[in-house]
Amino acid sequence: MGILEKISEIEKEIARTQKNKATEYHLGLLKAKLAKYRAQLLEPSKSASSKGEGFDVMKSGDARVALIGFPSVGKSTFLSLMTSTASEAASYEFTTLTCIPGVIEYKGANIQLLDLPGIIEGAAQGKGRGRQVIAVARTADVVIMMLDATKGEVQRSLLEKELESVGIRLNKHKPNIYFKPRKGGGVSFNSTVTLTQCSEKLVQLILHEYKIFNAEVLFREDCSPDEFIDVIVGNRVYMPCLYVYNKIDQISMEEVDRLARKPNSVVISCGMKLNLDYLLEMLWEYLALTCIYTKKRGQRPDFTDAIILRKGASVEHVGTSTKYSPQRVGLTHTMEHEDVIQIVKK
Repeated sequence: MGILEKISEIEKEIARTQKNKATEYHLGLLKAKLAKYRAQLLEPSKSASSKGEGFDVMKSGDARVALIGFPSVGKSTFLSLMTSTASEAASYEFTTLTCIPGVIEYKGANIQLLDLPGIIEGAAQGKGRGRQVIAVARTADVVIMMLDATKGEVQRSLLEKELESVGIRLNKHKPNIYFKPRKGGGVSFNSTVTLTQCSEKLVQLILHEYKIFNAEVLFREDCSPDEFIDVIVGNRVYMPCLYVYNKIDQISMEEVDRLARKPNSVVISCGMKLNLDYLLEMLWEYLALTCIYTKKRGQRPDFTDAIILRKGASVEHVGTSTKYSPQRVGLTHTMEHEDVIQIVKK
């Protein structure tokens, strides 16, 4: 039985197993096995050709955004509107066959936008170019999931499932679990909170499935078996995601209002160029970037060449900060957007 067949069998068994106290250990083991097989499936094939048009994209600019979605949802049109890059656009599916990079210039930052080939259902099983698409998506700082507003929530749920199965966690934080394998002493299990989803026995069963018999485990929050498996595997990517519903000019105002109120969601129309400015504002917020300007002593600040940093960056990265009125601060001072920096010798 191949890996795909094993994955299918486990998924079917999980689906038909009723979730209760009596089956939690069995379900935990099944999920651990499923994660192992999926990891094996996504390992690069030794026999695969090293040639691949359009997928060796060098990371450039101040941030990278992956634009993913099903074919013909408007990704190519969006790329053309936001950047100077032309991506083939048509009303039929599978027009984008390679990864096309573009650059969004916004608030002094250069944001690399990658128009990835249309992800199809089953990409996580290596169908089409799905594996290559997902590999590039894992390197992004933010994912823009482009969805067709006329097709409801079907596309969103399928894409979330695909990305979840390959270790991409959208709008989630890394589980607060301390895990460290050791050479001996068995499994040391502790928690600082009351656990309702995992028990010591279940943790040990999952560890044994991964051939881990000696480890320190400390739960600092009430995590699920899936989250504990993520910690063991250790290659999960946690990134913010903006759900962008395109083609809102083809649905009712009531439906537009409903989609716009969903968490992490923006509604747009590439065809009519509606709400694109707000999307850029949201993207800037999700990238958590800060624009800093430099100033030489005795001269005016240079507002033509900004330094782009992540929010929360301190003066230690750039020097002494002044905003509105000059002030001398320490290295731990947190930078604010549009601060002006002057380096002072002691």
